[in-house]
Amino acid sequence: MQKRNPWCWLVLSALLTSFTVAAQTTEVLWLGQSAFKITTPGGKTIITDPWLKANPLTPPEYKTLENLGRVDVLLVSHGHLDHFADAPAIALMNKVKMYAPGDLNQTAALLGILPPELLPRFNKSGSVEPAAGIKVTAVHAEHSSVLVWKSPHSGKDETHVGGEPLGFIIELENGLKIYHMGDTGLFGDMKLIADFYKPDVILIPIGGNFTMGPLEAAYAIKSWFQPKAVIPMHYGANPLAKGTVAEFLEAMRGSGIKVMPLKPGEAAKF
Repeated sequence: MQKRNPWCWLVLSALLTSFTVAAQTTEVLWLGQSAFKITTPGGKTIITDPWLKANPLTPPEYKTLENLGRVDVLLVSHGHLDHFADAPAIALMNKVKMYAPGDLNQTAALLGILPPELLPRFNKSGSVEPAAGIKVTAVHAEHSSVLVWKSPHSGKDETHVGGEPLGFIIELENGLKIYHMGDTGLFGDMKLIADFYKPDVILIPIGGNFTMGPLEAAYAIKSWFQPKAVIPMHYGANPLAKGTVAEFLEAMRGSGIKVMPLKPGEAAKF
């Protein structure tokens, strides 16, 4: 009987372990405001709230939408320009459906912004599987939503129904749950979301004025959630949204929950 070389088995075992670890890695790349590029353990790309071309925080590389690469899942939390702006172009470029508030997508279809087959409708507590192994559930967000669109006929801006704003629970192939809060103020049923969905990573607005500021965001996390990590968003791009990471970190002092501030173009891995 041929003897097995123990060194070969050790090397093979190490390679298999390395492959397994790599296959389980999730990358969350911040592109400014509420825009993220999430690379899943299965190699899929999820884009959220893509305001990129006009976003002062977006790294120059990503102002060219083609540099996002293949997009498998596109999520838009509501109709405001700093969340919706580049979504139609990304949807058309990748022939990928834009998952957004149902009434926002109804408006986009009626205005001819995108073809109906790229505008699925769903709403709060509704779950969809936009790509194999990826589950997205719409949850409540305390905000507003209108769509301002320049009419190709008159050349003037028009205000249209934008549906009710959403947050998203994004469950990946390995079970990791990312809660993208969208634009939201503080609301008591965040506790229900925490208890029922138990998100591992939370992307939370801290800018204030339009959303929670640092104190409200810290209160929500410290009171109701037990995530592996929190990544602040929706700050720094609009002078009215004055909340800062320093203020959020100070408000989170003593919680023991990991806060991972990112610079635009930086990524966190899980």
